[in-house]
Amino acid sequence: MKKKVSFGKGLLYFILVFYAIITMVPFLWALSSSFKTLEEIVSGVISFIPRDFTLENYKTIFLQQELFPRWLFNSLFVGVSVTLLNIIFNSMAGYALARLSFPGKKTLFIMILAILMIPGQVTMIPNYLILKELGWLNSYQGLIIPGMINATFIFMMRQFFINFPKELEEAASLDGLGKFGTFFRIVLPMAKPALAAQAIFVFMGSWNDFMRPLIIMSDPELFTLPVGLNTFKGQFISYWNYIMAASMVFTLPVLLIYAFFNKYFMKGISFTNDK
Repeated sequence: MKKKVSFGKGLLYFILVFYAIITMVPFLWALSSSFKTLEEIVSGVISFIPRDFTLENYKTIFLQQELFPRWLFNSLFVGVSVTLLNIIFNSMAGYALARLSFPGKKTLFIMILAILMIPGQVTMIPNYLILKELGWLNSYQGLIIPGMINATFIFMMRQFFINFPKELEEAASLDGLGKFGTFFRIVLPMAKPALAAQAIFVFMGSWNDFMRPLIIMSDPELFTLPVGLNTFKGQFISYWNYIMAASMVFTLPVLLIYAFFNKYFMKGISFTNDK
């Protein structure tokens, strides 16, 4: 029996290591290419160690490409704004659906579930027409406000709050806290695991979004990084050395936010086990 268990674990570890290698190889090649010259990249020779190590690619995108810092700021501003607004409004909506009683609650919940079944591509043209009528094309609010709530995470927060201990809310009520006080001072601070998961997924979705900024923004100064990176590709030549360097800069904030919020996942697991 122990041999079977050991063989199963060994096979699992082999699959995980093999998958990790497959996943890491393209990233490592891109990281290596960010320190290569364009001639070396397009030469057709695949190598992970640059023949002529150079930092010129990074210097060029930050110092000579004047709009790159602005694209980085735009992505950070939109990503952080969308994430914070989603955390607040999705959590409030999920808590209301889980704990409060009001007319039309079931109908509203069914509508939210129905929205989950609609592909985002279907709503692109209606969203664009609405933003055009509001005069929000080529503006930050055109990217931030339509993305400040998400039906998927409203549903997720509802499921989390359904299993939240009612005794804590009853104790807060006895201490004189109202619904808003209970939510913001008791419930929300204890929902860090769910909020951390939501923050990671929302930020990554906003950070990597290419289609919406491409449709909404036409002013190069308002481009986000995914759209801005596309300008390094021309009809006759693509500057892959700059693209790789910019891609590494593009990847860094996602790695940092995941590393920061990952500890809350661990706390969430221990909190669940304690119960």
